[in-house]
Amino acid sequence: MGKLDELKGKGLILHHWDTDGVTSTTLLLEKLDRESIGNTIPIIGNYYLTEEELKKFRGYDFIIIVDLSIPEENIERLYDTIGNILIFDHHLGKHIPYVFHYNPIIEGKDPSKYPSASWIINDYLSNPVNLYAILGVIGDHEGKIKDNERIWSIIKVFCEENNLSFDDLLQMVYLIDSNYKIGDKKSVENAPWLLLEADTPKDILDNSKWNENLKLLEEEVNLQLSQPLEVKDGVIIRRMNTPYNIISTVTRRLAWGEKKPAIVINTGFFKDEDQFYARSIGKDLKPLIEKGKRLGFKCGGKKEVLGAIIPKDKTEEFLLEVIEYLRT
Repeated sequence: MGKLDELKGKGLILHHWDTDGVTSTTLLLEKLDRESIGNTIPIIGNYYLTEEELKKFRGYDFIIIVDLSIPEENIERLYDTIGNILIFDHHLGKHIPYVFHYNPIIEGKDPSKYPSASWIINDYLSNPVNLYAILGVIGDHEGKIKDNERIWSIIKVFCEENNLSFDDLLQMVYLIDSNYKIGDKKSVENAPWLLLEADTPKDILDNSKWNENLKLLEEEVNLQLSQPLEVKDGVIIRRMNTPYNIISTVTRRLAWGEKKPAIVINTGFFKDEDQFYARSIGKDLKPLIEKGKRLGFKCGGKKEVLGAIIPKDKTEEFLLEVIEYLRT
């Protein structure tokens, strides 16, 4: 297991709240001493650590950061107090040399070969292809993964060998994601451990609590998608006011369904800030991500995705810049 073999003492996995983060954590828990390691996520919706969280993490011997592109100043603080930091990720950013940073995308590798953090971790662990590596991929790409011939061919073989359909995989992702989308932090943190105990995919598909969550969320997503479309310069814009963390789902369905770049703004999740999410159709959003960071926003993403938390009085100005970029 390389660097993981060297870990000693009390550890913590800090991971993203979505399926990719959850299944990546499960893959690590399978290999590590479960008696001496725990897991947690940031406040749902925050792509950074608060001062309280940074203080709470003191006392650990190591921290593994998974599928999270948090600000480097957060990592510096953790490194100064803990020292032993490992990062497994696939988001855009820069290499951080003073920690163990495993991210083939940053090193210039072909992103199509590393479609999720779960895939990267599974590769690092030299595991055979398995359900949790695949669920992370499906969580990040859904049906678009079929356009990736190399990865899709592997997934198809896995499904045939395990009597699973693609819809089964999608349903499992939606169920796992339902915990963060309703804002249930404790259930997100418990999910990797439940997956460890799952004997079959049916155990995931039949989870009653997750199915109840999903019914509630689908009603809210469908409500948001049923509203008339606002389109400016070929870019879809959706404004929402919802307490549910469904912004990525709504953006994805709008962009892929209409085959246009989409921007969704949710004013109802934070009191003083807006959730801002953009998805392109093929255009590299890295320049926008870097600009957002320069403006002081909590901002991250991948080539085709930008996610940010923006003070409410700055949202409209940034919106115009994103529209201008996406339409050119």
